[in-house]
Amino acid sequence: MPSNKSLTVIIAGAGLGGLTTALALRQRGLRTVVLEQASQLGEIGAGIQTAPNASRILLGLGLRHQLDKIKTEPQEHVRRRWQDGSIIAAKPLGASVQQQYGAPYWHFHRADLHNVLLQACLDPDRPGPVTEIHTLSTVTQIDDSDPSRPVAVTADGRRYPGDVVVAADGIRSTVRDAMGFEDTLEFTGEMCFRALIPADKLAADPATRFLLDRFHSTIWWGPDRHLVHFFIRNGDIFNIASCVPSTMDTDLAWTVPSTPEEMIEHLPGWDDRIASILTKAEGEGGDAVTKWALFRRRRDSNWVDGRVALLGDAAHAMLPYQGQGASQAMEDAAILAEELGAVGRDDVEAALMRYAARRINRAGMVQDASWANKALYHLEDGPAQIERDRTMADFTGESHISFDWLWRGPQINSYDSESFHYPFVH
Repeated sequence: MPSNKSLTVIIAGAGLGGLTTALALRQRGLRTVVLEQASQLGEIGAGIQTAPNASRILLGLGLRHQLDKIKTEPQEHVRRRWQDGSIIAAKPLGASVQQQYGAPYWHFHRADLHNVLLQACLDPDRPGPVTEIHTLSTVTQIDDSDPSRPVAVTADGRRYPGDVVVAADGIRSTVRDAMGFEDTLEFTGEMCFRALIPADKLAADPATRFLLDRFHSTIWWGPDRHLVHFFIRNGDIFNIASCVPSTMDTDLAWTVPSTPEEMIEHLPGWDDRIASILTKAEGEGGDAVTKWALFRRRRDSNWVDGRVALLGDAAHAMLPYQGQGASQAMEDAAILAEELGAVGRDDVEAALMRYAARRINRAGMVQDASWANKALYHLEDGPAQIERDRTMADFTGESHISFDWLWRGPQINSYDSESFHYPFVH
């Protein structure tokens, strides 16, 4: 096997996707340099889920001990009706997921998961070269005058040469723009609110105490909108988000402050307990509720240009209606590390093409499934909604209404995206 020990990979972006990539590459002996545009490393204060396809990757990176300290493991996936909170369907999670898929379904605070990845990248006792990380380093140009040695150039003129440049710099990727990839970003017409609530405040109110009977991952379905909630930080914090038709100016900052009252106003006629929940929101840094416009990327058939590769939202941003945005970036990281870890400098471009070939169809399927769920979740009350609810209630795990194609992980090339159908994706 050709030696990869001298390969250097420059990664734009120190989010969850960028750090997972750095750690996966480091584990295979590659040198990694991460360039982050922000002044401080960190993640937004919000919840995130890792289904078995992503949890399996995190465990494969040797993070079991650290993850056990910060995870919350839901025991059921519950769907509720918007108007009265009645349960439409419930699917077991917990031990049954571990048994069926060989990996767990977990919830995290994004900042906690980010810190675990960051500390692992910097830990001198882990295998491979310690990751080099630079803040205030926005990559605005790629100098590929030497095709075998691309150089990431920051806004202030610093130059970072490497064998590969990975664009993990998010949905508004400056690397993607600098390389002239097609602009596939589009506004979805929706926006998302998010709030965090201390669990003890829910426990103190009889109207909201029902949420604490056990850890659930819950979706409330309603006309043109839905709401999701689950616990994080070992059940100490309640994460709640709603996706609704947008009234935002899409030119505004990516995330802007909101209020519990505004979030409630966008859920008219919903179960009164939702308002009781939302009024308990407490902010980190003073913002009890935040909101942002939802964008996605159209399917993209080109993720690689020479020795520059797209990853995560820079390649396949999707609606959060599968909870798979970060998870798909983690799949990208695992496959990219597998390909680059097996080659020497002369074979880098072929390895990047294999990475793209192994990931494009599967990530595109998840993009499509997330988009399809917008219609599924947001049905108006009527015959189609009644049929959806009946079908979901009858689900036994033996039909096409299944997570199997997604949760079993990246059997990438086994699916033909043109012929594989999923009447219900959720």
